[in-house]
Amino acid sequence: MASEQKPVRVYCDGCFDLTHYGHFNALRQAKELGDVLVVGVHSDAEIKRNKGPPVLNEDERYTAIRQCKWVDELVEDAPYSCTVEFMDKHNIDFIVHGEDITVNADGVDAYHEVKASGRFRTIKRTDGVSSTDLVGRMLLLTKNHLADERSSALAQKLPFHSSSLSTMTTSRVLSAFTSSCHPKPTDRIIYMDGAFDLFHAGHVKTLQAAKARGDYLIVGIHEDVVVNAYKGANYPIMNLFERVLSVLSCR
Repeated sequence: MASEQKPVRVYCDGCFDLTHYGHFNALRQAKELGDVLVVGVHSDAEIKRNKGPPVLNEDERYTAIRQCKWVDELVEDAPYSCTVEFMDKHNIDFIVHGEDITVNADGVDAYHEVKASGRFRTIKRTDGVSSTDLVGRMLLLTKNHLADERSSALAQKLPFHSSSLSTMTTSRVLSAFTSSCHPKPTDRIIYMDGAFDLFHAGHVKTLQAAKARGDYLIVGIHEDVVVNAYKGANYPIMNLFERVLSVLSCR
């Protein structure tokens, strides 16, 4: 009998501070390159030492990434500069990272050793969103990230109620994040709605608690104009498209 082929173990790491759909899209792309996705999340101390203090603490960031439906294993307190020794310890075949270069506190490419070993792969970086951009929206009180009130033909076809989506929304991206799972006639269906702005560990735990009350969870997400009407200022910080994809990334 032929032996079973060894599953390909892919590794992806990061700070994952103020998690957004760009992070989740990177994890989705990484999972497509192998069978098992192992994700390393840096500790507060490691991030502070290499680039400055994070906004969210390590436990919040661990929870946010652990809930992602493309993540199979999570490594807490992952090293900022990855080594071949670390990869071998966790049986990693290769590392996946975006096209940008990450440097450590010494100004050295954090993946230089892995690249030299030939066990490094790149994926396309998701344009239009970053943790730095989200912080900028909060500090500058900008509103240009919010969707307008114009309805779109696409919005009427989406599996959630919406009449205002940003122009960057495409059926392709939504399709990549959406699972074709439908409730059975005997399922107890639970509904929960909210803004789910700046998707975080608190949202994850709330959704998990709601799901535990039944068999199938339906989540409603308020439009930008609705959230802004009751919260004011430049809320929501994430637009509808960004908030929908964050929730859809949840397992």
